[in-house]
This record gives sequence, C-alpha cells and structure tokens, in this order.
Amino acid sequence: MRAGEARGREPRGGGTRAGRRGGETRAGRRAAAAAVAIAAAALAFSALALSACGAGDALPAAPRGGSTLKATLVDQNGDGFLERGPGEPLIDRGPRATPGRTLATFAQLTDLHVRDEESPARVPFLDRLGPPFTSTFRPQEAFSTQTLDAAVRALNREHPQAVFLTGDITDNAQRNELTMALDTLNGRTVHPDSGAPGYDGVQSPDSADPFYYRPDHDAPVHPGVLDAAQRPFKAAGLDAPWYALVGNHDVLAQGEVPPTPAIDALATGDRAATALDPRARPPRDEQSAQQAVAAALAGALPLDYTHTPPDPQRRLNQPGEAERRIHQRTTIDLNQSVRAILIDTVNRDGTSQARVNPQQLQTLQRQLQTRRWVLVFSHNPLPEPALSILDHAPNVVATIAGDSHKNRIERRGRYWRITTSSLADFPQQARMFRLRATTRGVALETWMVDHDGGRLARISRELAYLDAQGGRPQHFAGTRADRNARLLVPATSSPAPR
Repeated sequence: MRAGEARGREPRGGGTRAGRRGGETRAGRRAAAAAVAIAAAALAFSALALSACGAGDALPAAPRGGSTLKATLVDQNGDGFLERGPGEPLIDRGPRATPGRTLATFAQLTDLHVRDEESPARVPFLDRLGPPFTSTFRPQEAFSTQTLDAAVRALNREHPQAVFLTGDITDNAQRNELTMALDTLNGRTVHPDSGAPGYDGVQSPDSADPFYYRPDHDAPVHPGVLDAAQRPFKAAGLDAPWYALVGNHDVLAQGEVPPTPAIDALATGDRAATALDPRARPPRDEQSAQQAVAAALAGALPLDYTHTPPDPQRRLNQPGEAERRIHQRTTIDLNQSVRAILIDTVNRDGTSQARVNPQQLQTLQRQLQTRRWVLVFSHNPLPEPALSILDHAPNVVATIAGDSHKNRIERRGRYWRITTSSLADFPQQARMFRLRATTRGVALETWMVDHDGGRLARISRELAYLDAQGGRPQHFAGTRADRNARLLVPATSSPAPR
C-alpha cells in the first residue's frame, strides 16, 4: 500500500509493456502496448520477443557482476538494452588525503523485498488508482530470491569482513517470505513457491487483466520463467557474517499496517482481492491506512475476489518475531578500530516513517563513548534528534541507511550521510565500503556492486530497468558521486580513535 511513500520512494508498476497494459481486448492491449513501448523508448523489446528460448537467453552479454570500479552496466544508445560498460573510479569528495592502511571492509545490502508474489495479502491492483498508490506491483516481482542470490554471489567475490542488512528484508512481513530470505542468505535450499505447486498470480499466462505484464505473452517475452521462479534452488549464502535490522516491511503489512487476525485470515486463506470498486474512495494517507484496511476486510470497501490456493505459512510475523529470527543487535565491534551501531527506526504503530524513542537516544549516546571510529546503520535515514547527537561525536564516520531505494551521499558537518539502492528496483546493487586511515583522519571508500546476472536475476534486472515507475526514469542509481566515492572524515582536537 505504502501511500505515504510516494515522494519518489519505492515506486513500482510499469508504464512500459513490462509493467502496465491498457485496453480490455487483445487487440486493444496490443495497440496500447505498442504505444507505451514507443513512449518508453524500449525499442529492443521486439528483438527480445523473437526469442523462443524463454529464460532470458536472448539478453545481451553483461558483466559477471561485482565491483563497478572495474566494469558496470550501461545503456549506451538508450534502446533499453543494458550492456557492459567501463568501470567508475572513486571520486574524491572533500579535502584530499592519501589513504593508508585499511581498518575495515564491509558491505551493505538493503531493501531486498523478498516477496511471496502469489500471496492473497498483496494489493497490486491499487496501482490503478494512481498516486500515491504507486508501489503495489513490479513486473519483476517473481524473481526476488534469485536476485538476492545473485547479489550474494557478487558480494562474496568482494570479500567483506561483514555484511549489514538495513531492513525491508521481506516485502509483506510474512513468515514464509522471511524464511525464503534467511535460507538465501544462509546458503540453504530455497523454496520460493507457495500455495499449490506452480505459479498462481496476477502475471499468469491465462490472465485476461490488461494491467499486468505476462512474460509468457507480452514483450519482452520470456516463456516459462514464472514456473522456473517457483522451483527450489541451492543458494550460495554469504561467506561473511551478517548483521540485520528490520524495516517497516518486515513487521507491518504492506510496510504500513500492524498485523491483525483479519489480515492473517486473508493472507493464509483462499481468496485474493483483484480489484477495488472504482467508485470507492480509499484514504490516500498512511495515517488512515489501518482504518482503510479494516474497512476493506470487513466489506465496507467493496473488493472483487478470485480463488487462490491457500497456505498457512503466509501468516504475518507477530510482534518481535522478525527481530528474533534475524538476531537483531545494536552494537557490533568489527575490530579494535571500528564500531558499528545499529538503530531500529521502525514505527510499530504503523506508517513507514522513522521513529526513534528517547531510550534509543540515550543508548546511542552511551554507544558513542568509544575510542573506535563509528558507523551508524539504520533502515530509515535517521531523524534529526539522532543526527543532533552524532553532530557532537568526534568519531562518527557516516550514517548508512536504506528505505529510499536511492544511491545518495551527502555531507553533514564532519561526517557523511549515505543511502543505498534496493534489490527490488533498478539498479539492484549492493554497496561495499573500505575504511582507511589517513594522516588527517580516515577516508571511507565506497563503491557499488552489480549482482552477477544469473539466469532469472538477469531478467529481473532488465525488467527493473524498463519499469517506468522504478527504473531508469526515476534515477535511483544516483550520480557518479553518489555511487563510487572516497569520503574524507578529518580528525579533531579530541582524542583520536585508534
């Protein structure tokens, strides 16, 4: 639902043929598809549609994945194809200083949004209503576990000491979603399917709804990939130890609403909502989301339903359950020189907005009492009360967050504020960090990591790029300076961290 996240954050759905279809007849759908494809400049779709191989074999060669310092993906002529391009060297930001010995290397994965795309608790039809409901369907939504696995393989080749997951590990706070994510991160056999065997969802080949991209029939054509996405696979698993925070999507339905028995009944049951009566006028702000959901499930907001195979494993996480399963912590000392502080910013009462309580602020002040350099991780970018405390700490290097689905780096006084793009939307990258000593303080080097484009993950990235609401038009990848940069943090007259 995420009504309050429409300020350029986490949009989904498509304005290309790979996202939104128009017209009620097949002829109408074809005409509308051609128009939107041309408007999106996705002229390469026809070439992809000629492929009879199915699972992405017609896609052009791309980098194996890994450090974008060496190579990355570019659309050189704007035709909608991503191809191998040159690397992006680090850009010095702030006064120059010669980097010395490495104090720590670590990585960030954020906003994985591992999802059960077959769940009846999803609300993809809300995208039809327009803003602020722009985050309920992605054309690549069936490939979340495979995309995460591809990102894990690429990160392993970077050899971080630790990996930090900054929230929204799952998409709809369901137990089976968290199981899929944990199995992928831990290198187990992953079972992406739910309900009955095989794909049952809005992108089915026999769907007559013109709103959704169907990979079996609609350009870019990839026959059979939805069923392939449901098959079990053995995940690589992270080589490094990993530490995680929950995000709003890990504890709230659709990232906004606390779980209720009525929501659980819908999630585990055999009825999936397919449409909202166009005469209905649901609230368009997050503060009213709980009441709107309760009204819809009680029948006050008329919904159309279709039968779907039930699954008891789709029950939503109970309070504290996700935190226990990821072993959420607040402080990790990477070594004698570097401390990571993890701040939980999720508002359990509802909405996607950050909340940090007075007790957390007191804890933060105590955690900063160290001779180590400090990095502060959170899901949402930290609110002002927390930032004000960091402003007075001489050993803070950076705050590192997710939530926005955007690569951004900006200075705040002595330290830096960093956000990182998601695996759900283009560019589907992780972020690496290397903290190095300098004669003037420390330098934090950071660069993006492309996932390795495994079979289904490659299709996921191509669709994410073409998606009008989450792809190239949104510029989530940021500027060069938001991706690969060397960030100087000067020492102060206070006792220097070791």
